[in-house]
Amino acid sequence: MPDQVEDSLLDRRLVFVTGKGGVGKTSTAAAIAELAARSGRRTLVCEMDAKGALADALGASQLRFDPVEVEPDLFAMAMNTEDSLREYLRLFVKVPLIGKIGPLARTFDFVADAAPGVKEILAVGKICHEVKIRSYDLVVVDAEATGHIVAQIGAPKVIRDLVQVGMVRDQTDWMLDILHDPVVTGVAIVTTPEEMPVTETLELVGRLEDETGVAPTTVVANRVLEPWFGDDESCRVVEQLVDHRAELVDQVGRGAGAVLDAARVAEARRAIGDGHLDRLRDSIDVPIVTVPELFTRATGRRVVALVADALEGRI
Repeated sequence: MPDQVEDSLLDRRLVFVTGKGGVGKTSTAAAIAELAARSGRRTLVCEMDAKGALADALGASQLRFDPVEVEPDLFAMAMNTEDSLREYLRLFVKVPLIGKIGPLARTFDFVADAAPGVKEILAVGKICHEVKIRSYDLVVVDAEATGHIVAQIGAPKVIRDLVQVGMVRDQTDWMLDILHDPVVTGVAIVTTPEEMPVTETLELVGRLEDETGVAPTTVVANRVLEPWFGDDESCRVVEQLVDHRAELVDQVGRGAGAVLDAARVAEARRAIGDGHLDRLRDSIDVPIVTVPELFTRATGRRVVALVADALEGRI
């Protein structure tokens, strides 16, 4: 498959971003949202687990359920059970609620813990509702990690299979219409060129469409070490330099030896990473887009901008 997305992810109206913990999922979700906002699309990015990572990535203060504009055309929010329940009751059950609904939310938590899928459908329902009413051109979801994303996206299908008639089933129908339309909804899986992230990505690609009806759209391979001298030259050049270690140390000084050792380790790491990416490319029929290792100590907003630059025109 070419390392290029045929249909732009940004032309969809809903994009879930998932990946194994630590691969850069939140930064990538924020970068996709930033790219959409740069192009003039009114964009919402939502953190589903409300751990605060999205606020850090965007350089924003603590995010809440009500979206705030963090950049022109870029809005951000954090999901939570109490507010999503409050909105559901107001919009669909027509129950006006003033103030906190803590006791009700705690009761709901008890019920939801006993009935898997209930919390997830409230969160996914809120996201789908924003898509349905077209408040934004694009909604980007910093979704659950690969181990939980199937349960999150698949919640409407699970509930519909359980509930045969009534208001709840009717609402799952329009959610599934949104989720199952590949023109409307996309899923980006973030990984790194390492064994476990690639293995989890392969497992998720194999499960996602079968269990949720939502097909993966693209894989973003993050922190990829690029060859210094061309694909086939880097290893050979490094080994030749190592072969001439004595001459280099004699000419440059003892520090040359340490530089050669570091170059050899870096080249070995790059080659191993390439092997994992080859395994990924050979195993899935999903476009793969790479983001290079940034080699920066910067965090937050600066990293998001650099990742967005790397993805621009490629997703």
